[in-house]
Amino acid sequence: MTSVPTPIPSRTQFVLEGIKHRILTGQLTPGQALVETELAAQFGVSKTPVREALKTLAGTGLVVMSQYKGVTVRLVDADMAREVYDVRLLLEPEALRRAVQRGASLDAARDALTRADAAIDTAERSLANREFHRALYLPCGNPLLGRMLDEVRDQAALVSAVAWAASPSWEREAGEHREILRLALEGDGEGAARALHAHIASFVQRAFPEAGLEQEGQQ
Repeated sequence: MTSVPTPIPSRTQFVLEGIKHRILTGQLTPGQALVETELAAQFGVSKTPVREALKTLAGTGLVVMSQYKGVTVRLVDADMAREVYDVRLLLEPEALRRAVQRGASLDAARDALTRADAAIDTAERSLANREFHRALYLPCGNPLLGRMLDEVRDQAALVSAVAWAASPSWEREAGEHREILRLALEGDGEGAARALHAHIASFVQRAFPEAGLEQEGQQ
């Protein structure tokens, strides 16, 4: 029997999304302390929804809870990048290949790419890029595969935020996104999967060369 997830109270959800947005857009940086009383004052709520939101974020890997240091935004290093991007390399290209193979609509990916191109700031473009990748893998026909990729989505975005802050590479990645989408829309699932694999691998290799991921496409 499949268990039904417990709904998150609206105030907790509000705080959760607010903190996540600040982390993924660089307003809260890796290693920064997250103090319940300060966050409660900023969001205009009690400490309870803040505490619950931080627990959820710890479960997704965006924050770390320590008995001695309290709660901090997760630090990003080569080991984290390798773990997260290794999962993406194993699953995301295959999910896209299946989505193309089954003739799934990629209108959401096209819309996200348009929003990314028209973005006026880093935060807006980052969020649009996240939606672009999700729109490629979500219609793969396997809900479990989609959920597995969703589980590492926030951590991948955190890695990206740190990399972009150090060395912006928007234009190159935007070009790679357009090529991936072109191949997918033409029905070339294998080609789109290879292009996506190369895109993911090359990004983390540029940002964290010590991560040691392979850049070769799928066999």
